[in-house]
Amino acid sequence: MPDSQLVVGTPPPHLRPLVPRWTGYHVRGPAGVHHGVPSRSMTVVIALDGTVDLLLPRRSRTAVTGGLRSRPVLVEHGELQHGLQLELTPLGARALFGVPAGELAETVADLDDVLGPAAGELLDRLGSATSWADRFAQLTGVLERLVRPAELPSAELALAWRRLAATDGAVPVRELAEETGWSRQHLRTRFRREFGLSPKLAARVMRFERARRLVAVAPRRRLADIAAECGYADQAHLNRDWREFCGATPSEWISTDLPFVQGAQEPETTS
Repeated sequence: MPDSQLVVGTPPPHLRPLVPRWTGYHVRGPAGVHHGVPSRSMTVVIALDGTVDLLLPRRSRTAVTGGLRSRPVLVEHGELQHGLQLELTPLGARALFGVPAGELAETVADLDDVLGPAAGELLDRLGSATSWADRFAQLTGVLERLVRPAELPSAELALAWRRLAATDGAVPVRELAEETGWSRQHLRTRFRREFGLSPKLAARVMRFERARRLVAVAPRRRLADIAAECGYADQAHLNRDWREFCGATPSEWISTDLPFVQGAQEPETTS
């Protein structure tokens, strides 16, 4: 196995509304700390070597799941990072964990606390697999058995989430309320209860997520141009959101975290 490897897997079509993507990684590089930043996806991280080491408070686990959040998580890593990361939608939280995403918001939980004995079975299967294709197949088998019928509790919430995600948070809350037929207060209450973030905060997280993707792809691009493309009033506004969600300015993130993000080879893709 090469020293640096990143393999992006595409789950089967019937699982993609729940788990849009999973990624295997085997990366060697300098030890350090990186920021686990907010996004529109919940995250499951499974270590195949060592542990997932969280700071503030410090704890080490083999597998964790993080809810939707508005603050970064600090993750300490050694020279070797080897494991899998799953992106999970709010619908995936209901289908796999049996709870709304809002119950896990702003938290990092042990995977066995939300999956029960199936978490141990999954770790055993992944540990005995010998290739990424085999690991992704094991993931598919276990998740297919765990999935329970699930849907968001209302068509209005599903619409609001889809509209925000499709536009990277560019839809005003007033417009969302008009489209759902709810008052802004009722939308805010129901949305926060289901997803753990208010519509406005979720929109800001999605806009930040888009900006971070653009910076990662082209770190030498002018930040003012990225700010304008993502709908920020100016670069100072981008910097404020970046510091809130990432714990660092864009320039600081580029110098400290971007090497970690780009530490693997160009991603391979497998089904």
